[in-house]
Amino acid sequence: MNLEALYIQNKEQSIQGRYITLDHIEPILNRLNTANQLQEIGKSVLGKSIYEYQIGHGATRVFLWSQMHGNESTTTKGLFDFLNLLHSGTDLAIKFLNEFTFCWIPMLNPDGACLYTRSNANDVDLNRDSQDLSQPESNLLRSIFERFQPHYCFNLHDQRTIYGVAMSGKPATMSFLAPSYNENRDINDSRLKAINVIAGINQVLQDYIPGQVGRFDDSFNINCVGDTFQFLGVPTILFEAGHYPNDYEREETRKYVFYSLISVFKIISENDIVSNRIEDYLNISQNNPVFCDFLYKNIKINYDGKEKIINFAAQYKEELIDGQICFNAYINQIEDLENRFGHLEYDAQGALYTDDYDNIPKLDQKANFYLNNTTEFVNGLIKN
Repeated sequence: MNLEALYIQNKEQSIQGRYITLDHIEPILNRLNTANQLQEIGKSVLGKSIYEYQIGHGATRVFLWSQMHGNESTTTKGLFDFLNLLHSGTDLAIKFLNEFTFCWIPMLNPDGACLYTRSNANDVDLNRDSQDLSQPESNLLRSIFERFQPHYCFNLHDQRTIYGVAMSGKPATMSFLAPSYNENRDINDSRLKAINVIAGINQVLQDYIPGQVGRFDDSFNINCVGDTFQFLGVPTILFEAGHYPNDYEREETRKYVFYSLISVFKIISENDIVSNRIEDYLNISQNNPVFCDFLYKNIKINYDGKEKIINFAAQYKEELIDGQICFNAYINQIEDLENRFGHLEYDAQGALYTDDYDNIPKLDQKANFYLNNTTEFVNGLIKN
């Protein structure tokens, strides 16, 4: 199967980048509402529509939701690409539609998506509200879960650029988790199904992003939706779309979300999950927060009249300004960087640091500075 060709054929061209809101996806949902697959199921805190899209007539029921965290849009893009595949009329599409019934909430948190925040309009993290069910969005998710009675759940997220695969120096471009269902992190039949599926996805992705697949931490928290659904006996898989080199818009990572979805449903449809793949799953290296966006090494500073060589790091803050996501780099760590990697690393080889302030890098200061008064850095990067 040529996954690259499938992706190119089915990529939803009308959405791209990180800022994906309800206004962006409603026209696509309406266009793909060819047989009343789309239903409004409720409203957000601020009264925005929350939709369910159901397609397929197969015996295996699959429940998926994305943008539970409003600023995590990569899996939303990948799922629209997958939805285009389901509408393609190809043999693969027909196979999936005959074997699965898909129920997808494409944007659980439209208020957070508009505001570009993790939390909802009440500043509640919906992924910590599975027990209190204090928010309308949380109640909608639970009500669809109980009505649809899925055989599999897919909890779809983004993760920050700080995550790498163990200490390999490679970013965690895609990470997965079979959430725990109890404090002991035991493996029952339900969790084993999720584990086996993830092992199968990893096997596929290693051909495309070798060494860039991570395993998310499986500490149990019953307040998390994935842990709750796993506790309720439904195999649940967490997707975490992460960083690919030079891909801050997550357009390359989007492709691997699509690859993962194709792989998942191919694995399940072919019943390729009958074996015990716990060892394969545990051999996927864990996520590790070892990256910064910028790492500057061997920088000379004058401190109280004495020269000193230091290292420092900077990280982008994603800031919503006039309807655009701006990546603004701020200094976030000085020294103690021995076990850190940078997505961009610069060795100053002892060049002298100066800036428009006090000529010493400070935390939360914009990453604008000079080296030897000749090389200018603006927003973390060398100015051309």
